[in-house]
Amino acid sequence: MHLRTFLSRRSRGRLALVGASLAAVTAGLLPGAAAADPGGDRGREHRPSDRGLSAVVRYTEYGVPHILAGSYADLGFGTGWAQAADQVCVLADGFLTVNGERSRYFGSAGAPDGSLSSATTNLSSDLYFRGVKEAGTVEALLRAPAPAGPSGDLKELMRGWAAGYNAWLRKNRITDPACAGASWVRPVTGLDVARRGFAVSVLGGQGRAVDGIAAAAPPAGAAARGAAAPGPDPERTAEAARALFAPENATMGSNAVAFSGATTANGRGLLLGNPHYPWQGGRRFWQSQQTIPGELNVSGASLLGTAVVNIGFNDKVAWSHTVATGVPMNLHQLALVPGDPTSYLVDGKPERMTARTVTVADRDGAPVTRTQWWTRYGPVTDGLGPALPLPWTAATAYALNDPNAANLRGSDTALALGKARSVRDVSEALRRTQGLPWVNTIAADAAGRTYFGQSQVLPRITDELAERCSTPLGRVVYPASGVAVLDGARSACALGSDPDAVQPGIFGPSRMPVLTDAPYAANSNDSAWLANADRPLTGYERVFGTQATQRSLRTRGGIEDVSAMAARGRLTVADLQRQQFAERVPAADLAGDDVVAACPAVLPGEPEACRALAGWDRTMDADSRGALLFDRFWRRFTASVPAALQWRVPFSAADPVRTPRGIETGTAGFAKALADAVAELRAAGIPLDARLGDHQFVVRGGERIPVGGGTESLGVWNKTEAVWNAAGGGYVEVAHGTSHVQAVGWDGGRCPVARTLLSYSQSSNPNSPHFADQTKLYAGERWVTSRFCEKDILRSPALKVVPVRER
Repeated sequence: MHLRTFLSRRSRGRLALVGASLAAVTAGLLPGAAAADPGGDRGREHRPSDRGLSAVVRYTEYGVPHILAGSYADLGFGTGWAQAADQVCVLADGFLTVNGERSRYFGSAGAPDGSLSSATTNLSSDLYFRGVKEAGTVEALLRAPAPAGPSGDLKELMRGWAAGYNAWLRKNRITDPACAGASWVRPVTGLDVARRGFAVSVLGGQGRAVDGIAAAAPPAGAAARGAAAPGPDPERTAEAARALFAPENATMGSNAVAFSGATTANGRGLLLGNPHYPWQGGRRFWQSQQTIPGELNVSGASLLGTAVVNIGFNDKVAWSHTVATGVPMNLHQLALVPGDPTSYLVDGKPERMTARTVTVADRDGAPVTRTQWWTRYGPVTDGLGPALPLPWTAATAYALNDPNAANLRGSDTALALGKARSVRDVSEALRRTQGLPWVNTIAADAAGRTYFGQSQVLPRITDELAERCSTPLGRVVYPASGVAVLDGARSACALGSDPDAVQPGIFGPSRMPVLTDAPYAANSNDSAWLANADRPLTGYERVFGTQATQRSLRTRGGIEDVSAMAARGRLTVADLQRQQFAERVPAADLAGDDVVAACPAVLPGEPEACRALAGWDRTMDADSRGALLFDRFWRRFTASVPAALQWRVPFSAADPVRTPRGIETGTAGFAKALADAVAELRAAGIPLDARLGDHQFVVRGGERIPVGGGTESLGVWNKTEAVWNAAGGGYVEVAHGTSHVQAVGWDGGRCPVARTLLSYSQSSNPNSPHFADQTKLYAGERWVTSRFCEKDILRSPALKVVPVRER
């Protein structure tokens, strides 16, 4: 259908004049009007095409753009334009990162925002990403034919996104003080967009080891000649690896639940998606609707710099993702050739490492040159962060295998999910594209079906392979953390392939945990085991996550909530909205009575503290009094008292939701944590029964905006991990937590019933009208009614029509 015909048919009634104007300005915008380059960038960096890409962006309330286009390139163009309008500085900063030029503009000692890797300095970030760039890694992935490589549609989207971003830069003045007038804000190419996608894909693998890859160097002097050097301590390394991949220590997480038609008021499905992501920087979400008439119509949230909707819904299906427990990397322990620490043995034969020499320009001094070392397994790394060193000695080195370094399919997965018409299509999309690097998928559809699947790109580490090929270090580390350390000296320890996998060395879809058509399917970042507590998932390999082990308080509280909702039945979207802001504290339900009972004896001179705890409503609502005191106590208690000594009733796999329970109040650690929490609030001048929102807030435009929600350790569904500054008044900013929320259902009509929220709002620009508007909604527990159907978009009282063109 011609786009002008589509528009004119939809542009009736009260806004007929708007529809007519749309038809006029888009008269030349037809499906396929921008001739497609089937090869996309074909591995070359070049200026975006001047073929006249165009789109129509209709803005509704809270700055949500509805992007209407005639082809994938045009859709990418409109998306790139609209993202630049809201987030140009954050986007430009990320492109600087993936091109390895942070040190050139900001100095080598500075630090990235952490959104695209774990690098602790600009120098290590630049050394890694410059190495990726100079090796042509992303260009090679773009040349791979689908399904192993990205589809032609995705290449067109990326090409168009870059053109739209560049067109916005040419035609607009930057008002965001973060980068206004900065020389590092410059045009990009589709290849830059792909490089950003690559960075997101390897976040859980190479991205965790950027410092170690950049710093790894062969031993010199006596060390190179074989002087004795200690290896990693197995027990300490195992604990460090467990902590590295533990959900409670992550800066990203999520809740999601799908309800089947058996539990709902109308027999149709429901989905609540609640990702927990950083509130600042390049890992923020951004809302939009993307439409190519007759081809694609999807609404939801995109990670900045991506050209697709990553989490969203259409008129038949809704889906969300949760960060999964699968470990998307493994290590190979190398036996080095005596006297030559840059060669290693495989089946007794030496292989030389490949040297990549990388030079990075530095604003503050001479260029810095380093050499990185690569093996058949991947790069050599000297550690996975400061807590997990992997020293390179004369005898041993460690290479990191990251299968997502060969995966640019994540956006193809998102595109396929956006086109799905049922959860069966969701399952098929995941099976066909195999592009998700580090998340689970939860979905519901209008027919009342549900889906949970841990469809991840994971190294094919079977328990049998780990048993047969783990080194002594790996025999301790793998059971504790899921991080395999395999013997790199034996070719028989290669990962192998599954027949249904689209790339070698990963699991095929038939090996992954899947749950279909359960009354509810939920995940809160624990393993797949209790996606439904009545139908536990078992039989998967350890690398996917644990089975029959203790769950987090957020998982336990979530299961209690959603299973009760499912049992009650007659659910609607309004029930999902209530669950999002229930603010219940599972830690208090398990321990609150014991804390209140013990308080007078532990704090005999502090009756005010005991009254505050006794009067607390056991929620983390902004109006709750006593919540802050319990929160500060609980943080201290769980950090200082070993987990095995915190509870009177230990964990039981036969009762995983109700155990462990009964806080142990007789320890010195308990008394000290409670006394210290009281002393801390008194020293800060904060009343012990203060309203939470008076001391947990964000400041936007000089205005304090109260924020509810609670921490991972408290188990609150509406997660808020805030920055504590007692002198500044308490929790003065949110580091990460609830981000894009969607509550979606269907009522039998043509339009989904959807309510959304973007907690930190659409724009990072303090001069934007959409810098804090949804943040204020979030503080008031109010929602945005999604405008999905054309009639609803055109009836918006805030409707603003922006035709955008490349020329």
